[in-house]
Amino acid sequence: MDIDYTVAALMFPAIPLMMTMYSNRFHTLSALIRQLHDKFTFEKKVPPELEKQLHVLNKRTNYLKYVMGFSSFGFLFNMLTVLLLYLNLTFYARLSFALCCVCMIISIFLFLQEVRMSNEALKYHLSDMDSIKKDL
Repeated sequence: MDIDYTVAALMFPAIPLMMTMYSNRFHTLSALIRQLHDKFTFEKKVPPELEKQLHVLNKRTNYLKYVMGFSSFGFLFNMLTVLLLYLNLTFYARLSFALCCVCMIISIFLFLQEVRMSNEALKYHLSDMDSIKKDL
């Protein structure tokens, strides 16, 4: 396969958009954790199913950490590809671009796992509301 600047340029719009999406997801998750912390600390309210929710939230933050890390490395390898092409080191540019693609693939798979966990957390909230409804 012939590699040139256009191959590396294909990833430039995709990677920052994905990183922005991951960052927004992390920001939303951190706001939820802070909200739960405030309820627990200041209002002394313990939501039902708190233990399960905390476990899922902890796992989700870890997944998002790795998701953002792999996408950052993907962006770094993409930039390195451009530099190596500029230096006429085609073999190393191919290797760097392959590493970029591998990092992005891992990032996407980890993100899918985080989305699955998010769905699991929402089910805990729904079960809480269902149990409260039955008590009324």
